[in-house]
Amino acid sequence: MTNTTKKAPTAGASARKPSKGLTGLHKPSAAAEPRVTRAATAPKAPSKQHQLAALVVRDEGATLEQMIAVTGWLPHTTRASLTGLKKKGYVISSDKVDGVRTYRAVAPE
Repeated sequence: MTNTTKKAPTAGASARKPSKGLTGLHKPSAAAEPRVTRAATAPKAPSKQHQLAALVVRDEGATLEQMIAVTGWLPHTTRASLTGLKKKGYVISSDKVDGVRTYRAVAPE
């Protein structure tokens, strides 16, 4: 046989008031708000990661200062995003000429 004893409620449980729900709030119906379709909106701007990829894929590549100017990121964030591009399949190379490092990339196929 199974023992079916009930536990007594705790003091905190009996002191709680029942929830009243959202009786005072009005939720507008879906028909009241017009839905905007993707075709009606303006095209989405390219992400900073895409802008960075476009810079380094160019034949002349891009310096760190150029990449910072485009993205607005700090230098360490910009370099870290190059690592992100590398993980996405880009082949990253860099050359230092006259004290200025230039980054170049080859897009994945």
